[in-house]
Amino acid sequence: MRVAKTGAHCVDDKNCMNRMHPAIKPVSRANPSQHIVFETRDAFSDFNLGSKPEDVSAADLNLVHPLTGPVFIEGAQRGDVLAVTLLDVQPDDYGYTVIVPGFGFLRDRFTKPFIANWKLNRKEAVSDQIPGVVIPFNGFMGTVGVLPGQPEVATILTREAALQSAGGVVLTPQPLGALPSDVCGQNGSSKNECLRTIPPRENGGNMDIKQMVVGTTLLLPCFVDGCGLFVGDVHFAQGDGEVSGTAIEMGATVTLVTEIRKAQAAKVKVPHFEGGDQLIRLAPTEFYATTGFPLKAKGQIPPYHTYLDSQKIGPLENLSEDLMLAARNALIELIDWMVSEKGLTPEQAYVVASVAADLRIGNVVDVPNYAVSAILPTTIFRK
Repeated sequence: MRVAKTGAHCVDDKNCMNRMHPAIKPVSRANPSQHIVFETRDAFSDFNLGSKPEDVSAADLNLVHPLTGPVFIEGAQRGDVLAVTLLDVQPDDYGYTVIVPGFGFLRDRFTKPFIANWKLNRKEAVSDQIPGVVIPFNGFMGTVGVLPGQPEVATILTREAALQSAGGVVLTPQPLGALPSDVCGQNGSSKNECLRTIPPRENGGNMDIKQMVVGTTLLLPCFVDGCGLFVGDVHFAQGDGEVSGTAIEMGATVTLVTEIRKAQAAKVKVPHFEGGDQLIRLAPTEFYATTGFPLKAKGQIPPYHTYLDSQKIGPLENLSEDLMLAARNALIELIDWMVSEKGLTPEQAYVVASVAADLRIGNVVDVPNYAVSAILPTTIFRK
């Protein structure tokens, strides 16, 4: 069974959505064990090989994550678990990685737009904007999930509103550009409840987990009858962390198969995934790595802590048990290494880290200095 895409943009496609709500009607139905082919769009659907940084600045973030679906899985009910096994990812021939001002892990350091346009095949990606770098293909679904139920929507909206009131970064419901328009648009029946797709939640969504490659099985709790399976935002390759805010984003054709595990949602309350030896293939054969600890300059408040409005953080040079700051420092060290040793610009190095470097937790016990490493496969650099 194929869920096709039509038209140039999500708004032209009856099989496309960019919000989540239980009132969204299924665009197709499939049986468990039936192969389902999703034709997907990239995360923005605005770029091409000729795109430039100014095009990134003009992108409409209200349209992010055009998703294919939802598909009703016959026999699935609220309280079940949907097991989704990825069988194949066929990449389109174009992809991109962008730096969007105000977004990304180092958004305070990289404030100007940047784009790397990638030429893709089933083996590798190359970009004229980052010459000398070749990224191997390890495709996966950046966004995959099921529709939330009405109780879940209420819970999510309440907790995210509380976070926003405390100064946290939250994307609240936004009807402008929302699809399907009859449910989530400006005159939609549930326009104030339709969830944005940027954060992952209990129903899956934009998890951006690079290990969910072909052969692995994703376990999703079902919150509505039929589950409402959707797929999109497929990545050609990504580093653990997706630090610039994007991977190698692409349109793709995704083939998967589902299985219903009855009444298992009480045990699988959030997404789990399982597999065999797939992760071995993701390990680099040669690498260079940097480390980071929760250290900083006096007076500096990392961007992830500003909403806490703490008077204690500023004067300190060492934070306690802080993985975010440790990861930040490991990443900055790796970017500096690529600039000095590989001749990349800081923007190029940031993008390379986003698509190829893995942030890994070393320890969460050696107080106060937890350790994070940033591991980069050196085989991506042409000799």
